[in-house]
Amino acid sequence: MKNQMERWVLRTGCGAFIGLINLVNVEAQEVVAEHRMWSVKDSAMVADIHGHILGQGQCYEDLRVLCKDIGARLSGSPEADDAILWGAKTLRDAGSPEVRMQTVIVPHWERGSVERAWLRVNDGEPETLRVSALGGSVGTDSILEGEVVMFKEFAPLDEMGPNALEGKIAFFNRAMDPLMINAGGAYGGAYEQRSKGAVKAAEHGGSAALVRSLTHALDTFPHTGGMRYDDEVNQVPAVALSTVDSRRIAGLLQAGNAVRVGLELECVLHEDKAQANVIAEWKGSEFPDRYIVVGGHLDSWDIGEGAHDDGAGIVHSIEVMRTLVAMGYQPRHTLRVVLFINEENGNNGGKTYAQRAREKGEWHVAALESDAGGDAPRGWSIDATDDATDQVRAWRSSLDDYGVGDLRRGGAGVDIGPLKKEMPAGKRPLMVGLRPNSQRYFDYHHSNRDVYENVHPRELKLGAAALTSMVYLLDQLDHDNLDGEDR
Repeated sequence: MKNQMERWVLRTGCGAFIGLINLVNVEAQEVVAEHRMWSVKDSAMVADIHGHILGQGQCYEDLRVLCKDIGARLSGSPEADDAILWGAKTLRDAGSPEVRMQTVIVPHWERGSVERAWLRVNDGEPETLRVSALGGSVGTDSILEGEVVMFKEFAPLDEMGPNALEGKIAFFNRAMDPLMINAGGAYGGAYEQRSKGAVKAAEHGGSAALVRSLTHALDTFPHTGGMRYDDEVNQVPAVALSTVDSRRIAGLLQAGNAVRVGLELECVLHEDKAQANVIAEWKGSEFPDRYIVVGGHLDSWDIGEGAHDDGAGIVHSIEVMRTLVAMGYQPRHTLRVVLFINEENGNNGGKTYAQRAREKGEWHVAALESDAGGDAPRGWSIDATDDATDQVRAWRSSLDDYGVGDLRRGGAGVDIGPLKKEMPAGKRPLMVGLRPNSQRYFDYHHSNRDVYENVHPRELKLGAAALTSMVYLLDQLDHDNLDGEDR
């Protein structure tokens, strides 16, 4: 114990050690007695985890292989098949005692080989626009062209009546709120126009929908993403428009110009396809029938390389297994690393995993997800009971020493989210999502800029170390002592 303590002091500094003593002697009085405080043993282990990953971690090389050798991997595609096989092999090479596939039925959509858009101002010559079809969009059946009408909210369109857009194209130009500090919140505030824009346009007779890309960046890269149709409403094409082109069209319309946009898309929706979640399992020594799951999603959109979204989360999760095996750790609970498929356009991987867990009566005491990019980690989103949330918050001061002490309640992740619904009350997992710095994430998200070169190796490794540390800490808990009632 003395040697462990000395290693920890050397790595984190005397100030951190004094902070630990203060935490034990003072802050413990402010936390409910049954909450497990961060011990000197924990501090040594977390320091060792960070030292191992920062010095020997392979997650950045894993990301290079995933992005450069496989690339974009939309569910249903041959590249997603390759990624599944790669994930299984990489987990075996990381030392996982068991790796298996869990069949998942996924949609298979392709944008096709033709994707063109152009602009005409006052019936002038066509000018090229930079667009990307939204995931799931129908094609155009040759060429479509129409007058553009701009909206920032749905309400003014709804007030215009059912045929107000007959033959016209709706342009939804709501920017992500620049005043919101959390970029994810700004994304959520603008997301509806992408997911529902095609339906709203068609409800009013529109022939297509243009959607301003969801990014704070002013760039020429369209950012794609998922959208939905309504079975009761005509299906019309929908594309994301770069923010530079969005600003230009908005300026032209505001100046009173007549603006027309043309589209030619060859999008195709094929029959559903069988693919798989990749599950690596390591039996627990004390509670083999209780599970801690950690993962991210293996699929990405079909442009860029899916480096931040969610290649980072995949290699973070693989690094959890590799590190704990290499350090000779023995988990108390059964540890699962899951590489989920089909998060981007259906979440069938997450839903399937949760349904199978319910059918087998598996108790997931904790679930962790990394799906917010590979930038420097800052903290955690916690989706849990009050008592379980307080347990994680009891570690705040020590987590601060590693820059991940920002603890907030909120959604922990799309892939693990169905576990909350499928598990019976009293046995729903303590769910946490890794929260990296969000400010640059949407510069890359769902675009051709989401490539390996835009992930910083040290920041990626720090995220893997944070995730591995949290898995270790949750494994040390006595989950029977945490309140299992719904909050």
